[in-house]
Amino acid sequence: MTIETQPLNEQEQRAAVCICILAAYSDGAQVEVERAQIQRIINGFAEQHADLSSAYQDVLEGKLSVATLAKQLESGAAKALAYEMAVCVCNADGLVTDSEKQFLATLRRELQLDAISADAHQQTAQALIAQPLGGPTPPVIDANRDADLDRMILNAAILNGALEIIPHTLATMAIVPLQMRLVYNIGNRYGFSLDRGHITDFLATVGVGLTSQVVEGYTERLIGTFARRVAGGFLGGLIGQAAGSAFGFATTYAVGQVAKSYYASGRTLTTAQLKDVFTTMLQQGKSLRGGYAGEIAAKARQVNVTDLMPLIRSV
Repeated sequence: MTIETQPLNEQEQRAAVCICILAAYSDGAQVEVERAQIQRIINGFAEQHADLSSAYQDVLEGKLSVATLAKQLESGAAKALAYEMAVCVCNADGLVTDSEKQFLATLRRELQLDAISADAHQQTAQALIAQPLGGPTPPVIDANRDADLDRMILNAAILNGALEIIPHTLATMAIVPLQMRLVYNIGNRYGFSLDRGHITDFLATVGVGLTSQVVEGYTERLIGTFARRVAGGFLGGLIGQAAGSAFGFATTYAVGQVAKSYYASGRTLTTAQLKDVFTTMLQQGKSLRGGYAGEIAAKARQVNVTDLMPLIRSV
């Protein structure tokens, strides 16, 4: 499903974003960093969609139900898109709880979607996020390590910047496992053996939530400039989109650089120091992304969304 070729009207945009928020909170266990990030995301788009802040509050207060929001999605494409996004949000942290499964089952029923195609998308999303982090990487101890890691980080940022502008729900979801794999590879280069739990905690410490990142990606696609472009101009508008992307490129760049600093220090940096480095690197990533717009656009043309799992394994 693409967002570009199936534009949603304002009512459908609002309903789809609210469904993403409901999906994010459906496990009942989102930590404070995720809640704060999601609220920041919604507040950031309030000027572009005036009703969004009040809708977010209505979600938190339980005033908007799945049944109510489903009725606001008029087209079959909008219904399928909202469900696909909700599946990806629920899978973002790698574990779908029983309450999330119940939420998705209720959503599918209210949207009257075909069970076979809905289940197929859910299985694909689960397989994507569950990709192994990677095999053992021998530590690099020569003088070129910093330069090698900087190239790795930049390449990962360009790839995720490209995924951000590809109009497909699974492309946005792939950004999270690629960021985790980047941290894993950097840690290995400094001789640390990392698991998924450690990396998730590391990202949360610096202020990067797995679920909130996926919510941000979809909100940007629906409410931001990406959703407002005229359908049919995908390739012609790629460079403009790449220059404005922040979620994919800048966050990945910052994650990579703060991981490099952390593992180079022997994991001695404090939480406050990690957050300071991340904030600085995020601003640097935002300032750099325009200069790599051409490379991001070129990468977007090369990526085939049907090959996302092999792509993650190869990075």
